[in-house]
Amino acid sequence: MGTHHHAEHPWRVRVSGGRRGAGVLLDERHVLTCAHVVGDENERVTVSSAVCLPEWRIGARVVPGSWVYRGGDTRRGDVALLELDQPTPCGAHTRLWCAPLSGGRVRVHGFPRAEPYGISVDAELAGDGGRGGEFGLLNRVSADGQWIEPGYSGAGVAVLDGDHAGHVIGIVVADYRNADARAAWMMPTETIRGYLPDHFGPYVVGQPADRLGAATAGLPELGPGDALRVALTRELKGLLTGGWAGTVVLPGGAAGPDTTWLVRLVRTADPATRAGTSGAEFAAAPRDTVLGLGTIDAAFDARGKTVAEVTDYLAERFGLPVDDPRLTDRLLRREPPASLVITGVDRAQSPGALVREVLRPLAVRARSHGVRLVLGFDGPLPETLPYEVSLDPEPLTGGSPAGSCDAEARVAELAAAEADAAWLSRENERRFRRPPALPRAQAPRLRVRLAVARGAEPSPELMAIARAAAAALADVAAFSQRSRRWSERLDDLRRTLEVNRVRAARHFGDEDSALGDLHDQAARALWQAPIDLTAARRLVDQYAAAADRRIEEKDRG
Repeated sequence: MGTHHHAEHPWRVRVSGGRRGAGVLLDERHVLTCAHVVGDENERVTVSSAVCLPEWRIGARVVPGSWVYRGGDTRRGDVALLELDQPTPCGAHTRLWCAPLSGGRVRVHGFPRAEPYGISVDAELAGDGGRGGEFGLLNRVSADGQWIEPGYSGAGVAVLDGDHAGHVIGIVVADYRNADARAAWMMPTETIRGYLPDHFGPYVVGQPADRLGAATAGLPELGPGDALRVALTRELKGLLTGGWAGTVVLPGGAAGPDTTWLVRLVRTADPATRAGTSGAEFAAAPRDTVLGLGTIDAAFDARGKTVAEVTDYLAERFGLPVDDPRLTDRLLRREPPASLVITGVDRAQSPGALVREVLRPLAVRARSHGVRLVLGFDGPLPETLPYEVSLDPEPLTGGSPAGSCDAEARVAELAAAEADAAWLSRENERRFRRPPALPRAQAPRLRVRLAVARGAEPSPELMAIARAAAAALADVAAFSQRSRRWSERLDDLRRTLEVNRVRAARHFGDEDSALGDLHDQAARALWQAPIDLTAARRLVDQYAAAADRRIEEKDRG
């Protein structure tokens, strides 16, 4: 008997059923593929090796209850689990990982008509592509070369880079008839498990995207008449899907154990929940209250949990080693930047240690690294925790039902000013070391309260909202003024350095090397970002003083 050999990734197999396709060899008796490749739950198919020598071919049938196909252009439901008639002669197998879908490069190996032994294609993960449903979008990397076409359905989607490199995170489900198509679709591991809970569990590893609330299927209700919860949902959705980055806190029970709005918002992005939720339910949701698939990379309820349980979840979710002392640094440096939700922070077993060791290091650098971090508290916030936005649900006080005010116009003006200030702050951070601090954004919370107060007019809170917006506008104006002063100080220092350089050149030319070294040090301090203005002024003063001293010495000579 000859020796068995196989090339890399022997879990890649070819499936010949109602259509030509691919599959993932899970163990010696089971293969995962697309339902439309099989054709019908009662049909028999043939599974053959793609990289084994000698090549093997084995008949297979669908495991009862594991054929799920919704058809059409719904972007939903297309998976089947096959059982082989006999074990494969190859000991190859693999597991599918639960992993974030927000970005990264992947590779799939399919079997187009022109290449019976298969050919690989690279693609970029791109969320849900704005189409809804439960499939993740795969974008084309290169305009040249092979792309996904009939024969790739059922192929394992393997991550090429990052901490999940080498892991299979789903299967291709595209069945394009358009040869010019430049995108394809995949079904994530968590969605597959949602469809096959009784069959697929042993083949899944990694942590799920959603660990909030009770482990129940479906979405909690969110009626359009619940003004506060709808407003909170819309504000947080806007922060998570726009260009914003940083830390948003939900204090005072806004994300408490009995508050379902946040659980619902997280689950609209959860691949597992989408498998059990109808398209009609998403369509009926209030406007701007549904996230795209994979928008949130990880969500965890810390109530009653130890610091180790929180960090173990994060490490496993992002494919990092458990007990890695560099966990927070690696999360901050992830590409694309992570989107995290942690609730019940002050109800963890050691809330002080959780904030000190994990959450504060993340919050301090979240904005500068593009990370979106959502932290929920049942009570007040810890004083040591930095953040950019608070969605405090408590009403504002100090208003009066008498008098008139245009609270909505004031809040809109504030939102525009805060957006400009955020852009200016990013420029400051790019140019300066320890630049002026950006005021915390107040417009998101004021919009929440405005949505509630408008439904109860005449409301004294409207006047309180207008006053709060005016105070926040003053803070933004003060920040902009401080930023201008920093830029003016930098310009003054650069002019001072140039004036003294010209004076020195008039007296010495380029002959004085010591003076030239001092000039170069000051120039680097003034032009190489991030600029420390205090250190730069010291170097400019040293150069100017040295130039004065050398000029006086020359004049006396």
